[in-house]
Amino acid sequence: MNFFSHRDPFDRILIAQSQLEKMPLMTSDSQIGKYDVDVIW
Repeated sequence: MNFFSHRDPFDRILIAQSQLEKMPLMTSDSQIGKYDVDVIW
């Protein structure tokens, strides 16, 4: 998925940080689940 397809710039920062640190994100945003990150709902 294109990194910039998510419109919220802060969410893009969270996605990038999660990928770099190899840590899951806790969110209810279904769009973030489309990226290569582990999501805790």
